[in-house]
Amino acid sequence: MKVKRFLVWGLCCAGMLAGCQQKAGMQSSGDTYPLLTVKPEDRQLSVKYSAVIEGKQDVEVRPQVSGTITRVLVEEGAHVRKGEVLFVIDQVPYKAALQKAVAAVATAEANEATAKQTLEGKKLLFADRVISDFELHTAQNEYKSAQAALQQAQAELTDAQNNLSYTEVKSPVDGYAGMTSFRIGALVSSSMTEPLIRVSDNSQMYVYFSLTEKQVLALTAQYGSLDKALASFPEVSLELNDGSVYGTKGRVDVISGMIDKTTGTVSLRAVFDNKDKRLLSGGSANVIVPYDRKQCIVIPQGGTYEIQNRVFAYKVVDGKAVSTPIEVFEINDGTEYIVESGLQSGDVIVSEGAGLLKEGTVVDPAAAAQEVKEED
Repeated sequence: MKVKRFLVWGLCCAGMLAGCQQKAGMQSSGDTYPLLTVKPEDRQLSVKYSAVIEGKQDVEVRPQVSGTITRVLVEEGAHVRKGEVLFVIDQVPYKAALQKAVAAVATAEANEATAKQTLEGKKLLFADRVISDFELHTAQNEYKSAQAALQQAQAELTDAQNNLSYTEVKSPVDGYAGMTSFRIGALVSSSMTEPLIRVSDNSQMYVYFSLTEKQVLALTAQYGSLDKALASFPEVSLELNDGSVYGTKGRVDVISGMIDKTTGTVSLRAVFDNKDKRLLSGGSANVIVPYDRKQCIVIPQGGTYEIQNRVFAYKVVDGKAVSTPIEVFEINDGTEYIVESGLQSGDVIVSEGAGLLKEGTVVDPAAAAQEVKEED
């Protein structure tokens, strides 16, 4: 009887032990982590930078003379040509001033001719010793005075002609006219602060964006100098405010040699052709800059964690997680890192959830079991 009870008790214990072992085994097999074997790959990163769009030339058109506007020839938003008349200022007083200047020149020319004839006569008389040196010098001075008066009259004539021409306010560039609040009858002057109108030459558009000092230094280190970096800068794309990508790519033609003290950034300018006039001066957009890297180590950012601005990844060694410091490329797309140092082709890392792991965690049970077996 006692033997039977002992056997029953033994069987129960064995069954409970087997159940516990099975449960433990199930829990262990459930602790799995996604692993990645790193290898060299080609990558093209695309980074967006906020940008402002401006016309190639945004010119403020201002009057050069004072007066009342008598004609408005420009249509707001219309395409205008260089030299096209936009406004006409009252020409009556300037035509009168021109007539006076013409008359003054005629008078000065007559006086100059008379003084010249007088001088020629005085020279003959002086040669015959009829007049003194004083009278000859007086005639010479009167002739010089008449010449100066003629030159002054001619200068005033030029001013009068210019002022009359300035009554026709012309476009200084080819482009599109902006809005204007000036109408017929408005009094304008050369000292006014508000321009009559703005004309934008938007056959090409300038797009301004900025890079951090660190990014510019990285470009300089990569290419050897700022000039070489500019010459090697890839073509850039433009993402418009509605989310669409502009059909024509642009080129970066200027990298500022100065750092903005307020923002700590360096300004760049990209040029885009604007044949379809889709880009508008004053608009906002994102410049998309591509970065091509050949045969580089790429890992997901989920497989990293940071401590005091240093980046770490968990390399799998003998089935266990081993924290490894890595250096990553300054620019990334928000999902991956390009590893500059710390990992080599063929290394196995934990690709997700690195921030939740601890040093020595078993992440590859099979490899860990194999290592234990080899040690035994």
